Amino acid sequence: MAALGWLTPRRRSATARSVLAGEAAAEAARKSSLQLEQEREESAAAETEPAEQEFPVVGDVRAAAFFDLDNTVMQGAAIFHFGRGLYKRKFFQRRELARFAWQQAWFRLAGVEDPEHMQDARDSALSIVQGHRVAELMSIGEEIYDEYMADRIWPGTRGLAQAHLDAGQKVWLVTAAPVETATIIARRLGLTGALGTVAESVDGVYTGRLVGEPLHGPAKAEAVRALAAAEGLDLGRCAAYSDSHNDIPMLSLVGHPYAINPDAKLRKHAKDRDWRLRDYRTGRKAAKVGIPAAAGLGALAGGTAAAVALHRRRH
Repeated sequence: MAALGWLTPRRRSATARSVLAGEAAAEAARKSSLQLEQEREESAAAETEPAEQEFPVVGDVRAAAFFDLDNTVMQGAAIFHFGRGLYKRKFFQRRELARFAWQQAWFRLAGVEDPEHMQDARDSALSIVQGHRVAELMSIGEEIYDEYMADRIWPGTRGLAQAHLDAGQKVWLVTAAPVETATIIARRLGLTGALGTVAESVDGVYTGRLVGEPLHGPAKAEAVRALAAAEGLDLGRCAAYSDSHNDIPMLSLVGHPYAINPDAKLRKHAKDRDWRLRDYRTGRKAAKVGIPAAAGLGALAGGTAAAVALHRRRH
């Protein structure tokens, strides 16, 4: 039996080196186990973590969208379309209609807001409505929207506004147009409401004066700032949309500015700051000068013809 002794394991005392090896192995096992557990947790978290939400963020009630009206939501200027409707109802004479037509033709060809033309149009509109009741002009405005404005809404911009509405956010028009006209358009498009130029009225009758100044340029930014404070909005989570460099103050207020059918100055400003651009006009030429799509060419031709006729009579 002694010859088989070599098959029997011998008891050997642990040396310092073996103790060290065992402790090192145990420590490595513990670390690897913790690392594997952490990797499994991270993998599980990645699987359950929702994908990055697209803009606009659904359910973000502290966000809203602000849309300029003229040439952003609608082709042309609302105040000019309104003037055409008032002329049809004999609120003023042919001479004043020709002036409205020329201003509208300029606006659509140039694709920019000329301050003198816009001021002239506002002064004309104020003098025309002076003495009329607000309720009367609101009722007529509903008719004018159907006659001259409904077919001039840009579908692309309308889709952007609807995306905000579908996300549960409020959507406001912000325009130098009369607040009554802007409110009608906002209601017809299913938007939340409108910020616009306020004409003074006493006992429901227009006086022919403004309250303050037209809602244009910096005044738009101040209106948006005030509304955001009243509504508890976070402007850094809001969006604004405009075609005009005059609205850079408003666009700069929000975290998501968009240049829509932009004029040359706004296009450059937006590209320099990596703002998002959308152009719903047709063709390269239209993109450069702001000529409307075929749906609006009839109105443009009519306005230009009226302006040419006036020019010929004068000369």
